[in-house]
Parts: sequence; structure tokens; C-alpha cells
Amino acid sequence: MKYRLFFAILLFAISLPLLPLTAQEQPAAPAADRGILESTLPTAQTMLDYLMEGGPWLMVPLLLLSFIAVLLIIFYLFTIRQGAVVSDRFMNAADALIRKQDYLGLIAVCNRQNECIARIVYKTLDFATKNPTASFDEVREVTEAEGTRQASILDNRISYLNDISRVAPMIGLFGTVVGMIKAFESIGSGVQNMDLAPGVAQALVTTAAGLVVSIPSLIFYSIFRGKVQKLIAELEAAMTHIMALLAAQYKRANYRASARRETGESD
Repeated sequence: MKYRLFFAILLFAISLPLLPLTAQEQPAAPAADRGILESTLPTAQTMLDYLMEGGPWLMVPLLLLSFIAVLLIIFYLFTIRQGAVVSDRFMNAADALIRKQDYLGLIAVCNRQNECIARIVYKTLDFATKNPTASFDEVREVTEAEGTRQASILDNRISYLNDISRVAPMIGLFGTVVGMIKAFESIGSGVQNMDLAPGVAQALVTTAAGLVVSIPSLIFYSIFRGKVQKLIAELEAAMTHIMALLAAQYKRANYRASARRETGESD
């Protein structure tokens, strides 16, 4: 179901520039006047044709940025969710296995899960099992470093939308500046002011197109940034819970080791 929705939105985004921008019902006319009407009435124009009036060398990059932005938005809608970062199923399994001190079993579970918390737990337990003499503080440093890395990956993933929202208006503004330069050069060559209006309008199309790409990208970036911050908070809470369980197991192991030493010394 999710993939059908994905392809439906993608097909709509691809076909949107090809939709007619203006389509009018033409009144019936006699055959003698039909040729005059066809030459005077405006023809239907697609959005793509209208945008290309701003210059293909600038509109093509803007259309490409808009296509990439749509793909990123759809991709983030399916990937930036709590199940991809922390899931209750994994946390329950990790809680049970840590209490049993079945660290190898938990490592196997982490290898089967594609979650941020699973990667953090895997790094932690991999270090702890390969370095049995390491202290709990050293294990905690490994956990914090991997947690910081996973949070940075989540935060940097959505930065592409922010980059598009900044680059698109700059491209549009550059097209407007170039168009205005050409318009003022035409003034020097003796072109009347009324003849400059279409050229100036075409120059402003690039700015409008840049804003059309930039504004939705910035809006969705703000939405996804809020979701990412919430997921990072959930990830930190899950890390704290896991480390508290591991700390309890380390204390229990140290208590048993000290008890065995005392028993050996008394004997």
C-alpha cells in the first residue's frame, strides 16, 4: 500500500508541469471567421511551456531541484518515523536479553534490526564482549559516541531540503538579474518602454519559479526537523534505559566477583 502511494505521488509530480495552465472553451464561429478567431484567440499553454519562458538554461536546473525535492519529501515521509529509530519490540527484546546477560543473543538481534538504537547497542555490546576487562565508563563512552553519530546522521539527512530551499531562489534571482541586464541593454539600443514589458516578465518568471521550489522545501524541512528532534529525544531516552540496565548488570557482576574473592580468601 505504501509503495502504491509512493508511485502515485511521484507520477503526479512528474506530470504536473505537463498539465494545461489555461484551457478555454472556444465559441462556435462561422467557417469564414474561423481562421481569424484561431489567429487571435490565445491557445492552451502548459505549465512547462510557461516556465520555459524564463530561459531553459535556468529553468531546467530549477525543475530538476523541484523533482529532487519531491523525491526527498516522499522518501522522508516513509523513513523518518519512530519505527526506524526506536521500536517497542526491540526495546522489549533488549530488556529481556540484558537481564539474562545473553549479550551474544542481543548482538544477533541487533544484526537483524535496521534501527538506530540497534546499531548503538551493537557497537556497545561488540566493544564490551571483545574487551571484557573494560570498565563501565569506557563502555558508556562507546555508547555515547555511537549515539552522537546516529543522531548526526538523522539530522544531516534532512539538510538536503534546506540546501534546496536556499539554492533555488538564488538561481531564480540570477535569472532575473540577467534578464534585467538584457532589458536595459535593449533600452540603449532604442527599444521603446512598452516593448520591454514581455522581457521583464520573462525575467521575473525565474524568481517566481525559484520561490515556488524554495518555499515548500523550507516548510517540509521545518516539519521534518521537528520530527527528527523528537526522534533524537526518543533515542536518547532509549540509550539511557539500555545503559541503566547494563550498569545494573555490571554492578551485579562486580558484586559476585568480590563475593567469590572474599569466599576464596576466607577458605
